[in-house]
Amino acid sequence: MSSSKNKAALISGASYGIGQAGAIALAKAGYDIVVTDLNTDSLNQTVEKVQECGVQVLPLSLNITLQESIDETFLKAFEVFPNLNTLVNNAGLPSLRKLAIDTTRLEWENIINTNLTGTFFMSTTFSKHLIKNKMPGSIIQLASTHGLVGFQGASTYGVSKAGIIHLSKMLAIELAPHQIRVNSIAPGTTFTESRAPSLEDPVRKAEMLNRVPLGRFAQSNEIAGAVAYLASDLASFITGQTLTLDGGLTVY
Repeated sequence: MSSSKNKAALISGASYGIGQAGAIALAKAGYDIVVTDLNTDSLNQTVEKVQECGVQVLPLSLNITLQESIDETFLKAFEVFPNLNTLVNNAGLPSLRKLAIDTTRLEWENIINTNLTGTFFMSTTFSKHLIKNKMPGSIIQLASTHGLVGFQGASTYGVSKAGIIHLSKMLAIELAPHQIRVNSIAPGTTFTESRAPSLEDPVRKAEMLNRVPLGRFAQSNEIAGAVAYLASDLASFITGQTLTLDGGLTVY
């Protein structure tokens, strides 16, 4: 990885799992880090791990469904790190695990407003600041293989992630003149603390692994490696793309 001196990144939903691993990977690459979640107390472990990398870290409370919270978070982040040029949109709600015909309007709106609308306004608010200050940058969106292929019982979540993938393409076109790159990462099932209970069920585990040619789940650090790559100069000519890390699931 090229030197990341004088760069900083904001990672939303960074308390554990992919968000925490992404923050650590970027810290190891030399980025100062802003980590966010609904409750800053939940960020304590991430803050400690990032500090061990020898960079500065700022924990902030953020609710991506509220524009005032987004505005306040970026105001504080840019005050501390004027060189903030990388955004990792990781915060979101997990899959509802419900058939479309059984999904209520409230459940639909809750996931879409968080995963897709929240990601949209995080990206546009961040971009406005970069454009105003004539700063190049990178936006990395965490999507999912559910946004690429159909899967029973995950329609609402899948639509929200498919929207993120297409949003990245649209933003990539609009922001390219400002040298702001926008890309998505579509992980397959990733073993994290929040997924552990369901993934340890032997029947469900066998069902899910049967769809993955490599025969295992992804690890958070593998997804974090993709985050660090897309943020780096090694990916300086990549924009509007979706990097799929799924053990071969989508090749069928």
